[in-house]
Amino acid sequence: MTQRVDVVVAGLGAMGSALLYHLARRGARAVGVDRFAPPHALGSTHGLSRIIREAYFEHPLYVPLVQRAYALWAELETRTGRTLFRRTGGLMIGPRDGALVAGARRSARVHALAHEELTAGEVRQRFAAFAVPNSMAALLEPRAGVLDPEACIEAHLMLARAAGAEVRTNREVLHWRAERGVVRVATDAEEYEAPRLALCTGAWTPTLAGDLPITLSVERQVMHWFTPERDAELFTPDRCPIAMIEYAPERFFYVLPDNGAGVKAAIHHEGVVTSPDAVCRDVDAEEVRHVRELLAEFLPRAAGVHRRSATCLYTNTPDQHFLVDFHPGHAEVLLVSACSGHGFKFASAIGEVAADLLSGAATSFDLRPFSFADR
Repeated sequence: MTQRVDVVVAGLGAMGSALLYHLARRGARAVGVDRFAPPHALGSTHGLSRIIREAYFEHPLYVPLVQRAYALWAELETRTGRTLFRRTGGLMIGPRDGALVAGARRSARVHALAHEELTAGEVRQRFAAFAVPNSMAALLEPRAGVLDPEACIEAHLMLARAAGAEVRTNREVLHWRAERGVVRVATDAEEYEAPRLALCTGAWTPTLAGDLPITLSVERQVMHWFTPERDAELFTPDRCPIAMIEYAPERFFYVLPDNGAGVKAAIHHEGVVTSPDAVCRDVDAEEVRHVRELLAEFLPRAAGVHRRSATCLYTNTPDQHFLVDFHPGHAEVLLVSACSGHGFKFASAIGEVAADLLSGAATSFDLRPFSFADR
């Protein structure tokens, strides 16, 4: 039999779990379906830790959205009694006028954010783990820190269920069709009918969304964890801020402190284009070596024994802004992806915004850069 609901949410990772929670909290009859059992390690929202930062180098328009996300993550902690966020502060390191430092400075000034501009020597003096060359500078923002992605997804899904949402895992969406204001969604186990469908399917969106006016590309990314070679106490969350480093023009890698699993380090972008069902999950020695060399240059005492690596997926738009908009051919279908590799921190707020869009409510955020029309 076909089940009739108000909204079907396809994909229950960062965005889908948050959206399902906000829909259920508003009283919508919502069902969430996922081809796996979230949180899982096959998409984009895993890896034990994710950075959240406020002085957003990508563009100042993201700052109000991430500020709302901070508030909603805190609310989620209160409602669940779980610790989801740890404040560490954050360092944006690179050439003073490079994309990273200059972009973070621009956002900080536009939005009057608390921040400090540091010389390389000041970074080395205040944070002994870092070996920043004199040719670089840094911006220190105090509100940055680390989110626990798996716990965040679990929290959203727990509260969504408590508010009446149905969660169906290990259900693959086979196809959907929209006509006359109704969307029919078929999974490998059941069918649903609803006035609205939200595609929060990350790397599977290019396949499920059908024809779109922009190309979404799936990029393989690799995360690594290392045991510090020495002075492990310098890398604890209370002494080591999260860091993004522009190690070459518009090329970045990031480092997160040791939360018990090792120092986490990864290159941001530069991965090969792939598909979610054909991605290589094996990590070779050359990939580990490249990141260890970056650690050895900028955080030398972190470049110790390699513990493990894991792959994840970025789903990128051509301009690397988000995609949050209704399908150009089907006004009943909202796309809540792609996030171009920098979306997790926003998930709590994007879930709320997507719930507004699905209900026809106004939003105070400027979503034009995330639309089809503005590209």
